[in-house]
Amino acid sequence: MIHMFQPSVGAEELAAVGEVFDSNWLGYGQRTKAFEKEFAEHLGVPAESVLFINSATSGLHLTMELLECGPGDEVVLPSVSFVANANSIVSSGARPVFFDVDPHTMNPSVADIEAVLTPRTKAVTVLHYGGHPGDIVGITELCRDRGITLIEDAACSIGSKVDGKACGSFGDIAVWSFDSRKIITTGDGGMIYVRDPELARRAHRLAYHGMEDRGAFATMSKEPHRWWDLDIHDLGRRLIGNDVTAAIGRVQLRRLPEFIERRGEIIAMYDRLLADTEGIVLPPRLPDGHVSTNYFYWVRLDADIRDLVAEDLLSRGIYTTFRYPPLHEVPIYGVETHLPGTDEAAATLLLLPLHQTLTDDEVRQVAGELVEAVGQRTRRSAA
Repeated sequence: MIHMFQPSVGAEELAAVGEVFDSNWLGYGQRTKAFEKEFAEHLGVPAESVLFINSATSGLHLTMELLECGPGDEVVLPSVSFVANANSIVSSGARPVFFDVDPHTMNPSVADIEAVLTPRTKAVTVLHYGGHPGDIVGITELCRDRGITLIEDAACSIGSKVDGKACGSFGDIAVWSFDSRKIITTGDGGMIYVRDPELARRAHRLAYHGMEDRGAFATMSKEPHRWWDLDIHDLGRRLIGNDVTAAIGRVQLRRLPEFIERRGEIIAMYDRLLADTEGIVLPPRLPDGHVSTNYFYWVRLDADIRDLVAEDLLSRGIYTTFRYPPLHEVPIYGVETHLPGTDEAAATLLLLPLHQTLTDDEVRQVAGELVEAVGQRTRRSAA
C-alpha cells in the first residue's frame, strides 16, 4: 500500500531517545526547553512565547481558555478544517461560525472572513491549507483593524512563509501538530505560540496545573524551608510535553529542510506527470514570496467520478483521501449555512500520497494509476 502520510524516523531519533534514557530524566526538562528554544528560533519569535505541549488539540482548547471564550462569543473558522478546531470552540461555550474558501486554493479571501464577522466575534482561526499560506497578510490586517484575535492553525505549515516571515508568527496565537502524520513528528505532541508576554506566561501556568514553574520542583514554595508548599495561580491542567518526545522533535526539526526539499521534488514530479491531463486540475501555483511546507498535494476531478476514482486507486494499493470533511455539515455543531466553495471542494478534491519517503517509482505509479482511473471513469460516465 502506498500511504498518504508516513513518518521519517530512524537511527538519529533512536539515539536521541537513548540519551534521554541514559540521563534518567524523562519528564519536562532541559531537552524540552531546548526544543522550545530551537522552535522559537525557527519561527523568529521569543523563546518564552513558545511552549511544547502534548498535542495541538490541547493547544486549541488552551487557546479558548486564554481568550476566555464562552457563551455569547463567536469564533469564526474555515469549515474545511480539522474537527479539533470546532470541538475546542463548542467546549468553551462559544459558537463556531464557518466561512467559505476558494475551491481551488482552499484558503479564504479577506472578503470570505469579513462576511461572517459580527459584534460577537471573539477570534478568527485560519488554516494554511496543505501548507499554502493564503492571504495571511490581508487577514492579519483585517483582524488588527477590527481588534479581533487571530489564531493560526499552523499544523500544515511548519515551514511555510510569506516574504520570509514564518506562518504562525502573523497572528496572536498559533498551534502546531507533531502527530504521526505530520511532516515532523514526536509521535504525539504540539507547540503553541502566544504573542502577548503576559498571556504567554499564563499559558505556561495553565499547561501545568496552574503552577508557576514546571521544573523538578514545580510545587516549590518561595519559602526555602517549606519547598513542598504549592504555588498555584490558575486552575490549570497537565498539557506539557516531555524530554523523550522533545528529543525526537529536536532531531526532526533539524531534518525539516531536507523533508521539505524532498516533498518539493515529489510535487514537481506530480506536476510534470499530470500536466495537461484531461479531467485533472492541478493545485494552483504559489504567489511570489510564498513558500509552502508542501503538506498536501491535491487534484480536482469531476464530482461524478471523484469517489469512484478514489475507490479504484485504493483497489490498486494507493490510498487517497479528502481533508477535511466540511464541519458545517456536522449536526452536533448546530450550524446551518451555505458555503458553495467549500461544498465544491468537498465534492471534487482528492489528496494524493505525499511524504518524504515516497520513491520516484511510487510517485510515477500514483500518477499513472490516477491518469488511467480518471480516463476509464470519464469514458464510462460518457457512455
